[in-house]
Amino acid sequence: MSVEVLDAATIHNFVEDEEAFNVSVADRFALLDTDHNGLLSFSEMLKELQTLRVFETHFGIDVKPDPAELAYVYNSLFVKFDHDSNGTVDLEEFKEETKRMMLAVANGVGFLPVQMVLEEDSFLKKAVEREYSTRVAL
Repeated sequence: MSVEVLDAATIHNFVEDEEAFNVSVADRFALLDTDHNGLLSFSEMLKELQTLRVFETHFGIDVKPDPAELAYVYNSLFVKFDHDSNGTVDLEEFKEETKRMMLAVANGVGFLPVQMVLEEDSFLKKAVEREYSTRVAL
């Protein structure tokens, strides 16, 4: 983990850089696709969703969430990715929903720079790294 400074432009620029964004999404997809069939099952996506720990912490303090609530939330998130409702998520669905979620985060962050703690392999961290490498290249 690292503390990084970013704003909405950092995220928008990353998403709009189709090459950088598509490579990052394809790499993450390949990592999640443990059976290498080109599709993500619920169980493959569940591992990624669980790493988010959205409900397992409250202001940094671990809490014990209701298992039924967690199952409902994880299923709802999977359904958001599974656009054609066939029970699996293909690369295009994964890319489209990841893009939508990244733009929603950008909207929430706004135009003023904020400090965030980011996981090393997260899409937000990749956005910051892309912005930094672009500035250094200038």
